Amino acid sequence: MEATAVPLLRDQLLERRRQLEAVTVTPVDTDEVARLLEAVDATLGRMDAGTFGLCATCHDPIEPDRLLADPLTQFCLDHLTAGEQRALQQDLDLASRIQRELLPRTEIRFDGWDVAYHYQPAGPVSGDYCDLIPAGADDGYFLIGDVSGKGVAAAILMSHLSATLRTLISLRLPLCELMERASRVFCETTLPNHYATLICGHASSSGEIELCNAGHPPPLLVRADGEIARMEATGVPIGMFCDGAFASRTVHLAPREMLVLYTDGLVEAENAGGDEYGIERLSAVVGSATRQPKAVIEACVHDVRTFRGAPALRDDLTVVVVSRL
Repeated sequence: MEATAVPLLRDQLLERRRQLEAVTVTPVDTDEVARLLEAVDATLGRMDAGTFGLCATCHDPIEPDRLLADPLTQFCLDHLTAGEQRALQQDLDLASRIQRELLPRTEIRFDGWDVAYHYQPAGPVSGDYCDLIPAGADDGYFLIGDVSGKGVAAAILMSHLSATLRTLISLRLPLCELMERASRVFCETTLPNHYATLICGHASSSGEIELCNAGHPPPLLVRADGEIARMEATGVPIGMFCDGAFASRTVHLAPREMLVLYTDGLVEAENAGGDEYGIERLSAVVGSATRQPKAVIEACVHDVRTFRGAPALRDDLTVVVVSRL
């Protein structure tokens, strides 16, 4: 557990303790309240003693994402009781199901645009973010992002980011203002070490795409003549600074031209020899694929699987393709 997170968790626990003390005057299960008060006091004691975040059995560090989700956690995954392991698995299954429900349809068409995506968590839940949002009769938004960290904590933050962005998009704000507000909300409602790389694109029926890239790997712009250009970031990751400003750029896509967006789980995938897949290989695959979003995605996913071989996926992998019809 990072030292900067402990004071914030301590403040949260003290606030929870005040709330527990407040409900003791109401007709609630006093035994349960007393148990929770005891657990909170024990956790505060471990913070004071410098043992917070260490397993009570083996004294090795407890997984950070579990501590962020529940600061009262006392045991690492290796030393959970059978009942705790079952409860954890049930929670992970539920979290995975909820996360899948948050995803859009895998293929969406709106006036002049064809959009598809592939979303592959490395574990039960993912810190990758992906959304496709038709906004009106002739325009829509596409988003891809990657929350810092892994596991349950990253998945919770991804859900938080999804709700924030959908709410802001419904207000029809200018793209840069939308990103600035999303960044401010994310910064003010998460721990200091949490941020997210994010691309938000707004596509209109005229063929124009306004794109704001907050520290995310550069999408590939594929022209009709086969030229491939990278669209570099126009700002820092959201949530990194509460008062961050963002810029956007606008490109015009002709029919059969497309944007290919991805998370670093694709280009940083490694084979058995430790070599990275890389953006050059991705560009070659994209350039030779049929100009249909689904076909491009299938080609990318197949090629990175062939490259990786036996090693398990180490990071979440998401690909989004936006094509002009």
